[in-house]
Amino acid sequence: MKLFLIALITAGLSLISPVAAQASTGAVVSCSSILVSKTVTKGISLPCLDNKSHIIYQAIRGPVVVNVFGSWCEPCNQEIPHFLDLQAMHKVSIVGVDVEETNMQAGRNFVIKKKITWPILFDVTSATRGIFGMGVPVTWFIDAQGKVVYKQIGLIKSTAQLKAEVTKYLKVKL
Repeated sequence: MKLFLIALITAGLSLISPVAAQASTGAVVSCSSILVSKTVTKGISLPCLDNKSHIIYQAIRGPVVVNVFGSWCEPCNQEIPHFLDLQAMHKVSIVGVDVEETNMQAGRNFVIKKKITWPILFDVTSATRGIFGMGVPVTWFIDAQGKVVYKQIGLIKSTAQLKAEVTKYLKVKL
């Protein structure tokens, strides 16, 4: 009976979509889920950490929470559990922007180690510094029209804080 259940569970896991399977294990997630405006063709083009696509940052549409971080940043590390909690609710999209890494592989290793379950853009040239500023962490809340409706500069201290900001600024009921 136990072998039958193990076989059944294993077969069921193989039916999970590749993105869901990646997300549950902390593998680098595809950026294909990022909602973008096709009419925006100019701006800062950032490669996805999966190294398969580029996204023009200014084309991102929401409601979405954009978290700018670096693996080397201790406050950024402290925030991750709150973003994991938010992502588990499946109510709002999250996009990460990894900045000031030594290389793309360092970012990938960090994503896998921390089991990050949302798409991550990689700012290899610090091109977003003019948008987000020099310090991290920074979290932006972007509405469906692409307007930044709120900027959280510094550490998100709790899941409750993050959920409250999503509800207040993006009007998403959690």
